[in-house]
Amino acid sequence: MVNIEDFIKRLEIILDYYGLNASSFADKIGVQRSSMSHLLSGRNKPSLDFILKIIEVFPDIDLYWVLNGKGSFPKNENSKGAINSIPEEIEKPIAPIFPNKDFIPEDLFLEIENPNEKKLVEKNTVEIKNTISNTSSAEIEKIVLFYKNGTFKVYTT
Repeated sequence: MVNIEDFIKRLEIILDYYGLNASSFADKIGVQRSSMSHLLSGRNKPSLDFILKIIEVFPDIDLYWVLNGKGSFPKNENSKGAINSIPEEIEKPIAPIFPNKDFIPEDLFLEIENPNEKKLVEKNTVEIKNTISNTSSAEIEKIVLFYKNGTFKVYTT
């Protein structure tokens, strides 16, 4: 568990090192200034999101050092190598071995056209058109478009 008083001391060391005040530090890492104030006063404990934003914006800060004071600040190559060392057998990727040289693995992400799906889309389109024509007196409040990449847009009237 993170000792809040020690964390505040380390946070103040970071501020001094980069020559920032609390509000400019908050702006730089993308958090509200009030959350920075609450942390420095000891009212709140740091969230994981807060810590990750610090590490992302300031790569010289060692995660273990900011969390529990172990390691060094700023990072040096010796401490980074000791913590992040990966055994050689894990580091080397293992290529898949196929019994037949002519065998080409199937692309799992390839789109396959399904004729039944086209019929279903056409049927749904007709149903939607019928629904729209039946609700001609209704007023549209909002249209939401969902994209395959997980994003969406909302249009309101």
